[in-house]
Amino acid sequence: MKKSITRRTFFNTALAAGALSAAAGTQGGKRSLASAADDPGFPLVDYHVHLDKLVTLEKALQLSKERGVKFGIVEHAGTKENRYPGLLSSDEDLKRYIAMLEGKPVFKGVQAEGLDWPTCFSKDVVAGLDYVLSDALTFPDEKSGKRIELWRPGVAFPDKQDFMDRYTKFNVEVMAREPIDIIANPTFLPESLEGEFDALWTDARMTKVIEAAVKYGVAIEINSRYRLPRMNFLKMAKKAGAKFSLGSNIHGLDVGKLDYCVGAIKQLDLTKKDIFTPAPRGKKPIEVRRFAS
Repeated sequence: MKKSITRRTFFNTALAAGALSAAAGTQGGKRSLASAADDPGFPLVDYHVHLDKLVTLEKALQLSKERGVKFGIVEHAGTKENRYPGLLSSDEDLKRYIAMLEGKPVFKGVQAEGLDWPTCFSKDVVAGLDYVLSDALTFPDEKSGKRIELWRPGVAFPDKQDFMDRYTKFNVEVMAREPIDIIANPTFLPESLEGEFDALWTDARMTKVIEAAVKYGVAIEINSRYRLPRMNFLKMAKKAGAKFSLGSNIHGLDVGKLDYCVGAIKQLDLTKKDIFTPAPRGKKPIEVRRFAS
């Protein structure tokens, strides 16, 4: 049996091989956000930070301080069908994770995997988190129902338009069914389709995703790893009244670099009121929304 490649192992392998390009606006390994002109006028938070062997909690705290960016730490959470190191699959797992981060200058979050992740946890324990983010990158196969990991090399769909229609619908379903705060990696496409990005992400498809985010109160992540969503999507989302979160989703020592996010903030003229902040206890999605199993 072939060894399963998770998002984390894929990204770490790519990083080790030098496949990850440097973030735009960096020079000599240093961020270009130091000038006063680049200050967005509100504190920056990277809500999409993963810990690993290289970026331990201690190292993450150091990088957060050096970069002047508060971190939101996320661990994968869901049923054991999702094979991730450190996967959280029970209340006991989640309680230990929350306790590990308690008292640290970070936000506590999880990256939810699959539509069924809430079945693993009680509402009260999930409410102990600051936020939950999820995405549509684990895509259900139309025939078998098995989960297709869209970030893996070689993933392809012969009927591109059919895939895009189903993928758009699944993005909406993730936000409609899951009690989440943030939709991560928005508008991501498999490598095989990236060259047709603008043709495949039509205004009609983008509108459906944006309308769902607004309807269900889900913040749209501006992702500096993939430099997504692109500006036309972001302009449409702002006009529709969406909220935005910032996320590097970079696995390695460049975590917390938000150059693309800051550039988007400047171009869109976003202010603090446009940016996601975790809901207080009693008003979190897990507490106020009903999970549709």
